[in-house]
Amino acid sequence: MTEHTERTAHSITVATPNGPFTAIHDAGTVLASGWTDDAAYLSALINPRIRPATVERADDDAPGRRIADAVTAYYDGELGAVDEIAVEQVGGPFVAQAWKVLRGVPAGQTRTYTEFAELAGNAQAIRAAAQACATNAAALFVPCHRIQRSDGTLGGFRYGLDIKSWLLDHEAADLKG
Repeated sequence: MTEHTERTAHSITVATPNGPFTAIHDAGTVLASGWTDDAAYLSALINPRIRPATVERADDDAPGRRIADAVTAYYDGELGAVDEIAVEQVGGPFVAQAWKVLRGVPAGQTRTYTEFAELAGNAQAIRAAAQACATNAAALFVPCHRIQRSDGTLGGFRYGLDIKSWLLDHEAADLKG
């Protein structure tokens, strides 16, 4: 899906230790996701150029089940399961590159906003790197929770610092074995 169309996307919600997690997808490609059961909230996060005209709840479709299974596997300790899910987001060149870079930050590791800007190709673009995190519509699949301030504090997170902290602790604990 590359332009706004009259297409219908689907949503699926999974129960997690952090509350309901919903993903909006088009044929299994995540357009938006996060810790909410409000698909309309998530839909509003999708860039208008690719935002579907409607979103229907579909907990039993095969592409949605694959997404739900990946989220469940992540919470069960298979941290790389969410990496296998395709994501589509639209942003300017730096932001698009930054989202790609985020997908490459390994589970259990963090990067500072400064390091993140460098990895995305512009060491001076620290604010733009932070903006890439703030505008990321596909939480968990594009793991902006792995970016923190240079002083080691967490910084912001759309779904709250409690969830960000929990995710980082979960990843670190699972990697320790």
